[in-house]
Amino acid sequence: MSEEKFIYKAENGNTCEIVDTFAEMFPLWAGRVLITAENEKWALTAATVATGFATSVIMSPAEAGLECIVSADKTPDNRIGALIQIYNRNRFDLKNQMILRIGQCIMTCPTTSAFDALPNAKRRLKVGRAIRLFGDGFQRKGLVGNRKVWKIPVMEGDFIVEDAFGVAEAVAGGNFLIMAKDKTSGLKAAEEAVSAIKAKASEVIMPFPGGICRSGSKAGSLKYKLKASTNHPFCPGLRTVVPDSQLAEGVNCVYEIVVNGLTVDAVKKAMSAGVKAAASVSGVVRISAGNYGGKLGPYKAFLKEVIELS
Repeated sequence: MSEEKFIYKAENGNTCEIVDTFAEMFPLWAGRVLITAENEKWALTAATVATGFATSVIMSPAEAGLECIVSADKTPDNRIGALIQIYNRNRFDLKNQMILRIGQCIMTCPTTSAFDALPNAKRRLKVGRAIRLFGDGFQRKGLVGNRKVWKIPVMEGDFIVEDAFGVAEAVAGGNFLIMAKDKTSGLKAAEEAVSAIKAKASEVIMPFPGGICRSGSKAGSLKYKLKASTNHPFCPGLRTVVPDSQLAEGVNCVYEIVVNGLTVDAVKKAMSAGVKAAASVSGVVRISAGNYGGKLGPYKAFLKEVIELS
């Protein structure tokens, strides 16, 4: 418990101790899909299903989440849309996940279409061209604006999917840890952090349920042959059991917010909004971040730095 710390005073006057450490981030390949539909309900339904089982590449086949809702005047077909991001370790696995998630979760959802949302990416994957085969030879080429699409006949009418989707190296693993006196204040702080990130940040997702992770992990295991296991230094129930507990007296609940984004700056801005929001909640004892001493990835977001971002 010898880490350096500083005190942050929130706009509402609440003070919170913040550990002078950094979140360690790493590169993953990302695709970005714009789902449009007849109304927000079905755009969000498709987005929710298409980003399921995608919290962490440690055990999930991808990392994915909802970025934001897009107004109808900013979409190719002038219908309301939902932006999602999908991440994976390499382009091959990312392409497979995009094909599966668009084909099984978006194409099956009423009224939806799927468009590329990384039009300036240098790398492009022929995702729609693969999905077109579902049309069994009845699929047709088409244009939506200047976008090359496939019109695949389905029982409702046509499912429209763009021929190719851009992908780019992006940033995963931005994070901060909210340590609170109890579950009530901890969850409130985590929810406030998620809301602030959604309201103030862009080009990011939070892949865990509702943006919040309660079961943070460490690499490997002390006892079993596992890729990852419970982050025991941050488990309140083990504070008096393990010699390397990182929890101060009075911390009885820890939640982690994980952020992926298209750029390092986007992740840092999201972390800034989230940390400030969490620090404004009474009952939050301390905020820290997870890292592996620089061994996991090349990107770092120092809490002292991100807290200064506007």
